[in-house]
Amino acid sequence: VGNIRESHIMKNELSPGAHLVVLGGPALLIGLGGGAASSVQSGQHDAELDFASVQRENPEMERRAQEVIDACWAFGDTNPIQFIHDVGAGGLSNALPELVKDAGCGGVFDLQKIPTDDASLSPMELWCNEAQERYVLGVRPEDYARFSAICERERCPFATVGLAVDEPIVRVSDTRAERAPIDVPQSMLFGKPPRMTRYVERTRPVLPDLDCRDMAIDEAIHRVLRLPAVASKTFLITIGDRTITGMVARDQMVGPWQVPVADCAVTTSSLFTFAGEVLALGERTPLAVIDAASSARMAVGEALTNALAAPIEDLSEINLSANWMAACGEPGEDQALFEAVQALGLSLCPALGLAIPVGKDSLSMRTRWRNDQGEQSVVSPVSLIVTAFARVSDVRETWTPQLHATGNALYLVDLSAGKQRLGGSALAQVYGQMGNEAPNFDDPERFTSFVAWLKAARQLGMVKAYHDRSDGGVLVAALEMAFASRRSLTLEVPAATELLPWLFNEELGVLLEVQAENVPDVDALTQRYGLAACVQRIATVGACSSTATFGVTHRGEWVYQAPVLRLQSVWSEVSYHIQRLRDHPDCAQQAFERVSDPEDSGLYASVRFDVTQAACAPAILSARPRLAVLREQGVNGQLEMAAAFVSAGFEAVDLHMSDLKANPRELESFQALVACGGFSFGDVLGAGSGWAKSILFNEALRDAFAAFFERTDTLTLGVCNGCQMLAQLNQLIPGATHWPRFQRNQSEQFEARLVMTEVMPSASVILAGMSGSHLPIAVAHGEGKACVSDRAFDELKSRHQVCLRYVNSRGEPTLQYPANPNGSPAGATGFCNESGRVTIMMPHPERVFRTVQFSWAPDDWKSYSPWFQLFVNARKQYN
Repeated sequence: VGNIRESHIMKNELSPGAHLVVLGGPALLIGLGGGAASSVQSGQHDAELDFASVQRENPEMERRAQEVIDACWAFGDTNPIQFIHDVGAGGLSNALPELVKDAGCGGVFDLQKIPTDDASLSPMELWCNEAQERYVLGVRPEDYARFSAICERERCPFATVGLAVDEPIVRVSDTRAERAPIDVPQSMLFGKPPRMTRYVERTRPVLPDLDCRDMAIDEAIHRVLRLPAVASKTFLITIGDRTITGMVARDQMVGPWQVPVADCAVTTSSLFTFAGEVLALGERTPLAVIDAASSARMAVGEALTNALAAPIEDLSEINLSANWMAACGEPGEDQALFEAVQALGLSLCPALGLAIPVGKDSLSMRTRWRNDQGEQSVVSPVSLIVTAFARVSDVRETWTPQLHATGNALYLVDLSAGKQRLGGSALAQVYGQMGNEAPNFDDPERFTSFVAWLKAARQLGMVKAYHDRSDGGVLVAALEMAFASRRSLTLEVPAATELLPWLFNEELGVLLEVQAENVPDVDALTQRYGLAACVQRIATVGACSSTATFGVTHRGEWVYQAPVLRLQSVWSEVSYHIQRLRDHPDCAQQAFERVSDPEDSGLYASVRFDVTQAACAPAILSARPRLAVLREQGVNGQLEMAAAFVSAGFEAVDLHMSDLKANPRELESFQALVACGGFSFGDVLGAGSGWAKSILFNEALRDAFAAFFERTDTLTLGVCNGCQMLAQLNQLIPGATHWPRFQRNQSEQFEARLVMTEVMPSASVILAGMSGSHLPIAVAHGEGKACVSDRAFDELKSRHQVCLRYVNSRGEPTLQYPANPNGSPAGATGFCNESGRVTIMMPHPERVFRTVQFSWAPDDWKSYSPWFQLFVNARKQYN
């Protein structure tokens, strides 16, 4: 999710003679069956086509291509790229003809100019393969030299494979062939296809009623909490980098205990603003077995209720993307798809004033095979994944499910106005049933009133926490709020309703924590917006405690009660078992035990310095020291690093290793150097190793870096990949003899988390005055375990060269996972040389120098977080 400048919305036409360029990776025998094979019914093609359809990714190449694109659009009106198109289904055979057709011209192409790493490819394979990480683009002849220089600096492969011509043709030549393999008018390729007509016989599934008679509440709760659709997804979330760019304001993790229950994702538009974007998902696929139209409406409803956790100005601000999947041709499935699309396109979305400008589809969602019992098949129900996007004026006002204060009221806004349809619900699924009546998005007008009601509640400042009701119903939504805050809750089921249907129905709705003093305002707002039948108080928020309990009362009696931590442990079991199979089992066990540990008080902050001085420091500084923001191919963290240093008063200069290889003496012009995070050379030689060796094995570069480190007026910081690289340059850095090497995490997995660290008393000048502080910080690495001999570690400690270590919630150095995410000895994760002018660390202070970048932070922190002091300390060295 992101934003686009107005000047980039429309592509430019290409003039005859424009270079038609392929940017990115080489052609390989990848995805040859791709777009075609994906639409062929399972079982109708052979294994060779299946194998040829396999995709293989090259993210490091994608990074290089993206750097070229970013460098080009940064030129503004003189952007050398005139037209750009991604390479997807059909490979170049689709992308290049579309490029010239959409640019208002024709094209002549030379197959032998296409970069390839497989000389055996036939002309057809060269033209049609779907090798990934490629773009096609048009560049004016007068801009070609500048574009070429950018590609060479970023070491991104590119080639001119054709030229634009006036005539609307597509001509492909091949020096190995007597005549052009392809020479056709564009009208042949892009003519309007005939309208498809499908004939279907309408059917209605006949399904039995849901039978709840043998469902005991305690067993039902445990079964639902273990359903994968409901259960914790921690095992999956923590292996993805959620802090990269420094512009992530809201990820999945909520509260001090980092529980993955957030309703939406929120990003800032830049590293210097609080405006941004929200993204939310909705899907209710199981309902399609009963009623495809209801399933589609509820998917839109879920996406909207998730997105409304962010401060969206108006419903019309939201745009939707629809990803449709169906098994067309199967009995009843074409009808189901038609009814689902009709329900949205002609009914619900127009009524809400919403547009669905983008989306995609896959219409062969079935598989067939034959065994001893004959032919078998599985058909997927019609599935719609809805993504909602909207602008956000201030990302700091986004609500989360974390409950805030004892005595506040918990309200249910039931947008079904009392309906309790259980068809397709988590409860039905865990008892092997489906039911015959699905929830539905019945009343768009009521939903519009709810959005207005919510906006008024936001303006009054009465809402402290928010969570949508979806998989698992009110019971699961309330429990997730309790998990995120470790607060007691007792749900009061209305006497007039049945117990299980009220707890587990998944009708459209949300839960809101309302401040106690604003409870009278709820009734007034409810009357004003006509929602009296929808809004009901269902609980009072209890105290935050390791012994917090969750209960349910019905008709004046307790029907269920259990410790919150025990239920969270049940909810986390699925994640634990998957992680145990995938990662180091001891680490998985430690993480699972931590979930129910009553001694774990979660993230916290203990700041031992005056943070207000850091916030005002840049304003009183004059000259800006030149800082080299150093990167190698594959590095991806340079922008947030530059932003942090610029905010502290530096002039940040983008310095690629290509620049230094061309002119090693350029390093002399800088007063400070920072090596950034990412995956240099894809980490294929070990994290940071390729980068370090490119310096150590180049005499001129080696001498330039050694001279820089010898100077007494320079500062150096290495973070993540930069830390791993600098650690291998320790022979060039005075006083860094005993530095560790960094190896694969003990968990055997990439770790992306917010963890606690302690700033140690050390020689590091950039951490001066910060020692004794305990602060949360972002980590994102796969090889962060510091490996050092006991003797060398003792030397580092005695010389005050250990400057940062992981601690647990009690502030103690720890080896326990995930508080120590990589298994480093004594939690050590940051080091400096003897002079303190070179500091390396695995965590990312540049991704959390603003408070808005944290998934959890203390309420009293201002715009800049305490980590900003590190960058201010660096600037103070040049006063």
